[in-house]
Amino acid sequence: MSADEEDDLDLRELDDEELTEQIQDDLYDGLKDEVCEGVEILLERGWTPYDVLTRALVGGMQIVGNDFRDGILFVPEVLLAANAMKAGMAILRPLLVETGAPKLGKMVIATVKGDIHDIGKNLVGMMMEGAGFEVINLGINTDAEEFLAAIDEHKPDILGMSALLTTTMPYMKTVIDELVRQGKREDVIVLVGGAPLNADFAKAIGADAYCKDAAVAVETAQELMKRRHNQRAGA
Repeated sequence: MSADEEDDLDLRELDDEELTEQIQDDLYDGLKDEVCEGVEILLERGWTPYDVLTRALVGGMQIVGNDFRDGILFVPEVLLAANAMKAGMAILRPLLVETGAPKLGKMVIATVKGDIHDIGKNLVGMMMEGAGFEVINLGINTDAEEFLAAIDEHKPDILGMSALLTTTMPYMKTVIDELVRQGKREDVIVLVGGAPLNADFAKAIGADAYCKDAAVAVETAQELMKRRHNQRAGA
């Protein structure tokens, strides 16, 4: 589609399905204003904030996450898409609170000490938000003390740790060991992720699961939360 055709495109003339696809395309292209306009139109049409979030925005971010993982998209493009997602979320977040959209739980997430990679971690955070979790993102280069302080303050259900360097992977065990030492390990589900990790490593350090990408992180979190809820209900 040429730039002129893009300019002529009236989002209001699209039906719901076409508009959802257009929002996902605009999100993929990092077009913040267009994403916001599409979100507003769906809300005007009576879509619930939760449906707009899960069907339009999260679907779009899933495609971005997959293409980033497969080397089709690169960091600058993913950042643009992430900013467009944030803009859409800014409209939806207060409405989600108002409408009492299902909150699945709370997550604290960060990249571990010595590591400054944050794209994958931020994607996980956004996808988790999109799935109905409250996410506290501590950023990069986070030490055990900061993780523990955040757990004390926010009382999350899930702790997510990311590492992209083989040299920083072992620090995840440092954090888990500190949780154990303080008697807090059973309070949180620990999910770990990052390119050099695998399921065996996650098991060896005492994490609950390894998540290879943002989509898997959401599925795993939902599954483990459900299991935990059932265990508590049965207790």
